[in-house]
Amino acid sequence: MTNLRHILKQLKKEKKRAQAEVERLEEALAAFGKLVGKRAAKAKRTLSAAARERIAAAQRARWAKLKGR
Repeated sequence: MTNLRHILKQLKKEKKRAQAEVERLEEALAAFGKLVGKRAAKAKRTLSAAARERIAAAQRARWAKLKGR
């Protein structure tokens, strides 16, 4: 019976250690989730059609200058 009590005591100790480890991992995941969440929460910027056309025209001008046209 002494061996069974000793085994039970070791198992309880291991359970407590495992629970502490799980809590530590959950805290780490929560902290990481907050970091990722901030980046994902940003609103996506959209460009108007006019802005896209200005950007495209500027790029075409850069290419024309590079090619010597």
